[in-house]
Amino acid sequence: MPAPLHVASQRLAAENVEELRHVRALSLLATLFFIWGFITVINNTLLPHLRAVFELSYTQTTLLESVWFIAYFVASLPSAWLIERIGYPRALVTGLLVMAAGALLMIPAARLPSYNVVLTALFIIASGVTLLQVAANPYVAVVGSARTASARLNLVQAFNSLGTTLAPLFGGYLILGRSASGTALTERTLTAAERFADARSVQLPYLLVCGVLLLLAVAIARYRWPAIGVAGSRISKLERRRHSLWKHRNLILGIPAIFIYLIAEIGVSNLFINFVSLPTIGNMSHENAAHYLFLLWGGMMVGRFVGSLLMRTVAAEHVLAAASIGACAVMLIASFAVGHVAMWALISVGLFHSIMFPTIFTLGIRGLGPLTEEGAGLLIMAIAGGALVIFQGVLADHWGLQVSFLLTVCCEVFVLFYALWGARTDTHASEAA
Repeated sequence: MPAPLHVASQRLAAENVEELRHVRALSLLATLFFIWGFITVINNTLLPHLRAVFELSYTQTTLLESVWFIAYFVASLPSAWLIERIGYPRALVTGLLVMAAGALLMIPAARLPSYNVVLTALFIIASGVTLLQVAANPYVAVVGSARTASARLNLVQAFNSLGTTLAPLFGGYLILGRSASGTALTERTLTAAERFADARSVQLPYLLVCGVLLLLAVAIARYRWPAIGVAGSRISKLERRRHSLWKHRNLILGIPAIFIYLIAEIGVSNLFINFVSLPTIGNMSHENAAHYLFLLWGGMMVGRFVGSLLMRTVAAEHVLAAASIGACAVMLIASFAVGHVAMWALISVGLFHSIMFPTIFTLGIRGLGPLTEEGAGLLIMAIAGGALVIFQGVLADHWGLQVSFLLTVCCEVFVLFYALWGARTDTHASEAA
């Protein structure tokens, strides 16, 4: 009897050690999700700042964010190729180092100052974020039991939302709060000396970001990550040859649904500060407007928790339909109302946008079976739709910033169409999968 008890005791101790490793790994992964959410939303405070420094049109301003999302499309396949050759842990470190290099490039871009160098720096940072996204997501699924994989995914997404919520406060204080354009009550043309001084205000924030990225890269490089098995993947590849993605309407229409939704989300967040600062809307400085941007992203974080609870008893497509109707309503108010009514309408759209991406993604891969991996990859590439926010910049330049949000309304209508009809699965195709 003592021998079996001893063996059981050793097995239990080994399981406890493994569980502790999983908790530590999940903590590092949550930090990654937080940091790329944080850096992505810093752009929302950076864009109105750069618009004043370089005297940009709305088209040129939104081009900065378009470059960011073009990187998702350009860097996705090279990222997969790189992961295949160097493995997931080294890819995570490489992604952080690429992001650190882009953040460091923002310093000479600010000292010159140079619009083209800023575009290059943002593209490099976004390429690093893309590599992290492609490499980190599989690890969330394997760090722990398969039964709790969904809970872990929701947890790290919450940390991503936390990063997007805190970033406007960071950018508002260290970028907009330390610049002439950011503290002015109304938009005005800066003198050459003011523009030069404002440009340099981004040096400290990006230097801090660079330091955090390097420290995180060291921590991840030193950690012993669990291995991902390949046997199941090989079996799936053989099985997938007998199936076709084109038979799954929910995926085929889910790809443009995510693509179009990203235009709405990125358009709202990028032009939010400029909109709230308008004399006819909030009549405030960019620095103060950044505090309200915090509420927009905070609403998205709260909405994800509420949506998660609702979907336990209500079908996901019904929740998505209700969210798209709510988003349409508040965006119509933001497009035609004035004063604080329009401002709070735009802030409230964060609550409705919150569940859209994860819900469309989940509905898009529903019933795919062995095709799930390819379908998920296509849905991730659709994030590049955020690059088309430049069209809202064109609308803002020609017809006015407030009217340009009617483009967002059109995007919400397509999401509603997807929820009501496009997300339906073909029974025969799903059974075959």
